[in-house]
Amino acid sequence: MSEKLKVINKIELAVFIGLLMTIIFSCTYGVIGFNESCEDIRDSMLRLHVIANSDSDEDQSLKLLVRDTVLESGADIFDGSVNVENAETKLTPRINELERAAEKIISENGFDYDITVKVGEEYFDTRTYGNVTLPAGEYKAVRVIIGEGKGNNWWCVMFPPMCLPAAQGDTGIDAYLENDEVKLVESNPKFEPRFKVVEIYERIRNCFG
Repeated sequence: MSEKLKVINKIELAVFIGLLMTIIFSCTYGVIGFNESCEDIRDSMLRLHVIANSDSDEDQSLKLLVRDTVLESGADIFDGSVNVENAETKLTPRINELERAAEKIISENGFDYDITVKVGEEYFDTRTYGNVTLPAGEYKAVRVIIGEGKGNNWWCVMFPPMCLPAAQGDTGIDAYLENDEVKLVESNPKFEPRFKVVEIYERIRNCFG
């Protein structure tokens, strides 16, 4: 098959999938409004991801040590004071500090992995954290990448503040989100099919967008 035909086939496939998802969203009761609510959630939340070098037991254990060190070193920025709007402004001056703290714990445990802390837009599948489910899509995220960053990650919600035990309790997500958004993200079996449809749609949009 020529390269030209391959390109045409890809375009046709993208158009077909787009039409199919449009039909699905149009025929599924409440999904369009649900996806709009999901968009509001994505725009409101700042995520923290600590990504291991690999999935080996040693690298996964190291990931948790790095997580604890980063959370301790940056306790004052995981308390809800850093949000989606000011993340880059407030975090950029602290990146070197967080990287040095992570490098120290990595070295103390006999590894020489590089560490990278960065802020940016990233795509994530549907994930559940405690009793909160976040819909798939692009979020602003702080990513702590250990070495090659090819292992499973640990994650939490940085805003609203859920990364530190002290940041939970009386100042949970209900203090930062609208009532309908709280109902959406709090795990509820009736929303699972809708989350799945949204995830399929977002994956396709991420691939071709």
